Amino acid sequence: MQPETPEWVRDAVFYQIFPDRFARSVAVPKPGHLDEWGAPPTYHGYQGGDLIGVIEHLDYLQDLGVNAVYFTPIFQSASNHRYHTHDYEKVDPMLGGNAALDRLLKEAHARNIRVVLDGVFNHASRGFFPFHDIMENGPNSAYLDWFHIKGFPLNAYDTEKRPNYGAWWNLPALPKFNTGSPAVREFLWGIGRHWIDRGIDGWRLDVANEIDDDSFWREFRRRIRAGNPEAYIVGEVWTDSQRWLQGDMWDAVMNYQITKACVAFFIGERVDEKELRPTSLYPAGPPGAEAFRASIERLRGLYAPEINAVMLNLLSSHDMARFVTLAQGDVSALKLATTFQMTYPGAPSIYYGDEIGMSGGHDPFNRGAFPWHRTDTWDTDLLHEFQRLIALRHARPALRRGSYRILHAEGDLFVHARQLDGEAVVVAFNASTRHQRLSVPAGSLVAEGTPFEAPGRPGVTCKVEQGALHLDLTPRSAVILATPPPG
Repeated sequence: MQPETPEWVRDAVFYQIFPDRFARSVAVPKPGHLDEWGAPPTYHGYQGGDLIGVIEHLDYLQDLGVNAVYFTPIFQSASNHRYHTHDYEKVDPMLGGNAALDRLLKEAHARNIRVVLDGVFNHASRGFFPFHDIMENGPNSAYLDWFHIKGFPLNAYDTEKRPNYGAWWNLPALPKFNTGSPAVREFLWGIGRHWIDRGIDGWRLDVANEIDDDSFWREFRRRIRAGNPEAYIVGEVWTDSQRWLQGDMWDAVMNYQITKACVAFFIGERVDEKELRPTSLYPAGPPGAEAFRASIERLRGLYAPEINAVMLNLLSSHDMARFVTLAQGDVSALKLATTFQMTYPGAPSIYYGDEIGMSGGHDPFNRGAFPWHRTDTWDTDLLHEFQRLIALRHARPALRRGSYRILHAEGDLFVHARQLDGEAVVVAFNASTRHQRLSVPAGSLVAEGTPFEAPGRPGVTCKVEQGALHLDLTPRSAVILATPPPG
């Protein structure tokens, strides 16, 4: 079957927000015992970010060029990351409750910004009512079949004993749903549809491969799409994902395999292995443009064009060290990788704060508070580069919907091209620390003598001569060249 994927995702630039750490509004009442905003992030401490704070900074997101937001979980929970869901029908009061989400959806949609929520459907928490009922009533509970109960006592809070039930990574705080139970299936499908009907634009599915049941996901898709035919369904899978991306389950995955390829090429041997090792991205693989080309061509060959067009392409997330930290502070690596990300097929996703140079190692240090109170710490040159690249992506249809071709990959030099109708964009990367000259074969793209310009950089022009573009690339840099806009 030919996959049908949401058309709007082709034009999307996502921004991932970890709600407790993005922005705190004085309009949302909070408990008294919060960490100071900007304090070193901890596993258990709250800094009090909320959804009204996000609304108050929609101008910032719009100025950045973002037109879609993915939130890590927002439902009621006893954890700052909220992957321990207590109530799937209630937005956490500390975030402003359901009313805050309703207002956020209204105000974001008025700005043509889409909103995707995080669905934690593989496991719940000890505070989730059906599991709490089992803790209270033992073998007499009405909800025994909702989880994988092995016996009693449950050992839910006994740190000396393994939990007597199925739990994610054997963590007692995260009892795993029995998705074979008809009641659980109906509950989770109903939650998925409930928030679609409330106005969200899609779901990111946490550890979605761990619900090892294709029929569950096929029905999930059917119900979600019945509510919104353009809803985006994106799974969290760190490896190849052909099984779920045939057009009958999900639209895309978080493309950690592209992240891995970008780490290998744009950071290379300078990568901080200590920070990469806790993830499945380790080892990143061999450096160099030839290996980068092989990685990209392999990944593009795994999926249909309709799937590749909506993959969620990220460089950082809440589950890994930030890209600039992996690069040991080398901002040029982040600029190069972002240039690739913004000119490559699929939906780019920016992890909040990467655009101003926020750093942070593996959990919880990658979840720092956005420094609204310390704008002097912002890397404004980096911010302006993000704005420039995002604006270029929005301005050039070829970068969102055009064909993709690799023109050169050798040593530390990589060149790719996008083409749509009469428009061609060529992007050349020099990942080395020395000047390089390069002749890029362009005769198969455009006619001899065709002029190219560097959008946003007046005076930088060249033309195809003897079938090639002749480029002079400064160290650790990228150049974007485009034919003049049609018409």
